[in-house]
Amino acid sequence: MQIYNTLTKRKEEFKPIEPGKVRMYVCGPTVYNLIHIGNARPMIVFDTCRRYMEHKGYEVNYVSNFTDVDDKIIKKAIEEGVDSEVISKRYIAECKKDMADMNVKPATTHPLATQEIGGMLEMIQTLIDKGHAYVAKDGTVYFRTRSFKEYGKLSHKNLDDLQGGNRSLLVSGEDQKEDSLDFVLWKPKKEGEPYWESAWCQGRPGWHIECSVMSKKYLGEEIDIHAGGEDLVFPHHENEIAQSEAANGKTFSRYWMHNAFLNIDNKKMSKSLGNFFTVRDISEKYDLQVLRFFMLSAHYRSPLNFSADLMEAAKNGYERIVSCVTNLNYLLENAKADAYLEGEKAIADQLAEYEAKFDQAMDDDLNTADAISAIFELVKFVNTNVSADSSKELLNAMKAKIVELADICGLIVEKKAGILDSEVEELIAARTQARKEKNFARADEIRQELLDKGIVLEDTREGVKWKHI
Repeated sequence: MQIYNTLTKRKEEFKPIEPGKVRMYVCGPTVYNLIHIGNARPMIVFDTCRRYMEHKGYEVNYVSNFTDVDDKIIKKAIEEGVDSEVISKRYIAECKKDMADMNVKPATTHPLATQEIGGMLEMIQTLIDKGHAYVAKDGTVYFRTRSFKEYGKLSHKNLDDLQGGNRSLLVSGEDQKEDSLDFVLWKPKKEGEPYWESAWCQGRPGWHIECSVMSKKYLGEEIDIHAGGEDLVFPHHENEIAQSEAANGKTFSRYWMHNAFLNIDNKKMSKSLGNFFTVRDISEKYDLQVLRFFMLSAHYRSPLNFSADLMEAAKNGYERIVSCVTNLNYLLENAKADAYLEGEKAIADQLAEYEAKFDQAMDDDLNTADAISAIFELVKFVNTNVSADSSKELLNAMKAKIVELADICGLIVEKKAGILDSEVEELIAARTQARKEKNFARADEIRQELLDKGIVLEDTREGVKWKHI
């Protein structure tokens, strides 16, 4: 398998540190609100990477953190008049729900920054002892960026250029730093903020040190793959490399994978532009399998544009695969012959060609767009070669191959048993009543319940319309 390594700026053959095992760390979200569709892209992409590696026989130790102490979390907690832990716990639960709805597998470990403070204090002290960090008068601990000679090797930035022209990228508080490029490892508490005791001051960790410590604890000092959005290359991942390699004296990660940005109608997503969508927003209009299909329909390193038209196209593409499997199930229920009929074994043998095309695409730096094209070719082949006269053995072979390849992409293409039309109408009536009573929470529950059963509701002037997805 070839992986594009941000560190070397080229595709490289993937060779794990330990044969048959993969140690993979993916930066998770800061939990102060519902996750947005920009957060969803790395979750879906790297979950698919994990699934493919497991398909190839690797044992994958997949770690993805939750940043549960941060300025944004504290701000939200102050606004609501609650502890920051209340905010982080609430949105971790909401995030896990959205991940499950997108069929993102739970990580082997989902560490929380607040539960790993001891390891952070240890690593910071090691960096101080080795001369890579220093304590300012107010107890802030800074990393001596110039002490790490390879700083900039991931982002391919030059230290002198950063010093000269990019002050806006640097952490504030330059008056007490030895060098304006130095970044925070530990900072003093402010009034009303959560804090921990340390040898330097009562305070909390900087963002970068959190991931270095969590990666080390759950995966070891050297890992195979570190991944995340391209917005994390600098300064977050660059700083992780500097502090991890300075502390441990070893290569931090062999391969660095980064997904490109997601735009909305060719514009950057922002609340001020009114084009900001959470995953939960999308779930009100679409099965989140459609969102997953959409995310995988482009190469992960290509910028991806989100629009209503492209989501409709993704919905149609996803439904083509689902319809094929539904048809196979119908034919299986009514098939007369059990074993292969004459000529059918030769047809079944051709299924391997489509799997080979799929694997070839995925082996080429996780090219999910071409992999999905291979699934479409397989669907066309199946539709052309099955009929009411086909044997169960052929139909099962066809279905198993489509389901297997779709599952590697995390796409659920075999829908559960349907819901009766009368049951749909009853639930819609209950939802309408709940809305009249202004019980909007119950109304939302009913909408979600129907969506989970493959039914989408549309509120129109003529009343509520519904359809299967």
